[in-house]
Amino acid sequence: MNYRHAFHAGGFADVIKHIVLTRILVYLQEKPAAFRVIDTHAGAGLYDLTGDEATRSGEFLTGIARLLQARLSEQAYALVAPYLDIVRSFNPPGELVAYPGSPLIARALLRPQDRMTLCELAPVPRKQLIDALRRDTQARVVDLDGWVALPAFVPPNERRGLVLIDPAFEAKDEFERLADRFATAFAKWTTGIYVLWYPAKSRRATEQLAERVAHLAAAAKPPGKVLRIEFSVAPQIEGEALTSTGLLVVNPPWTLHDELKLILQELQRPLGQGGAARFRLEFPKA
Repeated sequence: MNYRHAFHAGGFADVIKHIVLTRILVYLQEKPAAFRVIDTHAGAGLYDLTGDEATRSGEFLTGIARLLQARLSEQAYALVAPYLDIVRSFNPPGELVAYPGSPLIARALLRPQDRMTLCELAPVPRKQLIDALRRDTQARVVDLDGWVALPAFVPPNERRGLVLIDPAFEAKDEFERLADRFATAFAKWTTGIYVLWYPAKSRRATEQLAERVAHLAAAAKPPGKVLRIEFSVAPQIEGEALTSTGLLVVNPPWTLHDELKLILQELQRPLGQGGAARFRLEFPKA
């Protein structure tokens, strides 16, 4: 699989990932101490939904476009409002022509004392990301392989924060590499919040990843928890487009499970394709 951000910007997988990201950062804001966001595979930062890649896939039409028009309960809307407000801030009123990636969503939720480190190795997306941030003094873009940077940048000086690991899954051993690099970084910083994204195409690969990450978290001192989130907009068919996405959140905020249970229940209908979507929300056993 090759999950290139530009083709999938604003699709259902981005919607789920960025709602989770936003809820975690809102939680981190509750304490005055500074935090850092580390994004290992940052991408371009801002995506043109009128461009060739986005229009060719059209995934945003069944993702963020549907969510913006969905009727949610007052409670669920209050939880997703910070995310939707950020998306709207990059678009003219009533239009949807651009979608912010994880770096710009996270940047919108940084306070003056917070910082962000963004890794992007590909020259074109890296330049686009630098341009999108406009010499932002709180955000540093590094020309470094995210897999190399991950263990090198933890723990951050702030000792609080979030690491987003969102690779393109271009290699066949990407699940194994994701688990290995997480293990190395987690050994150095067991108190950080880690968000690991993965395509939920292979049940065997996803189960092995969840089990290993849960085992590593449980073995830490003090033991950590892992929240597993999977969201399927339609049955996953081998060789077809991605319809199931997954996230593992290590050391999740205590509020996150209940927030996501409410949110995901209400996203099943608007994001479902050919019927209601389904989700999985659990704390996997080590």
